[in-house]
Amino acid sequence: MSDPHPPRLPDREDKRTFLQKLAEFIHPGPDSIAELIETLAEAEENHLIGAESRAMLEGVIRMADMTAGDVMVPATRMDLVDIGDDYDVLMHGVIDTAHSRFPVYEGERENIIGILMAKDLLKLQRAPELNIRALLRPAVFVPESIRLNDLLRNFQGNRNHQAIVIDEFGRVAGLVTIEDVLEQIVGEIEDEFDIAEDEGDIYGLADRTYRVSGDTTIERVDDAFGVTLTGSDPDDEFDTIGGLIAHEMGHVPKRGEHHTLAGLNFVVMHTKGGAVKWFKVSPVADEAP
Repeated sequence: MSDPHPPRLPDREDKRTFLQKLAEFIHPGPDSIAELIETLAEAEENHLIGAESRAMLEGVIRMADMTAGDVMVPATRMDLVDIGDDYDVLMHGVIDTAHSRFPVYEGERENIIGILMAKDLLKLQRAPELNIRALLRPAVFVPESIRLNDLLRNFQGNRNHQAIVIDEFGRVAGLVTIEDVLEQIVGEIEDEFDIAEDEGDIYGLADRTYRVSGDTTIERVDDAFGVTLTGSDPDDEFDTIGGLIAHEMGHVPKRGEHHTLAGLNFVVMHTKGGAVKWFKVSPVADEAP
């Protein structure tokens, strides 16, 4: 017969040494996020962790207090696909924006009915009789207030790469991707258009044109091409070529758009976060007919 009063198990043995206990008494652990980040900085100074590890750990800590609304692309800058467009219009939009996934709407932009994968458009090429609705994948909707750590778990668990962000009134507030979340931890994720800073912000291409970073100063562009770039309004002052071109165009430039200024043709190669990352620049006189 079992003992109704089994003996109490001994408390877990505290294996800390006296000096460790004394050190923890004198220097207790961090009580706030700011103290925790400061502790990480001290660990880096003491060569316990590297600079990259510290930056990533700080990103994880700060991410816990961030929401989808903090990192989303606003609804006004979302690239959407109209379900009513024909195939040529759809393909043109996909090529211009170079995204792999597109929210699809019907009627009003607020009415998101699904997600279209760019690669699925190839199926329409091979079988034009297919209905584009059959290619749509379910759209994921998340509240603007969702924490990024919770959102990352949702992305991992559901194998989704993007979600439509909804505000408190049920309207579309923006779009958030798994890349937006991961960049809070590891920093900006570079793509094929990003080059190291030491490679320069202006450099020649094989076709005798030039790639120019959008954040290149106007003065540097002037010196490189022997021109004087000024806007239509002399009173306007801009520091970067991206800011000047966007102002002259009157809207946020999109990939494939071009603008001529001071005898130079600026073609938008790549945009990110509403700003031009790279222009392709060539003198107007050197352009092929």
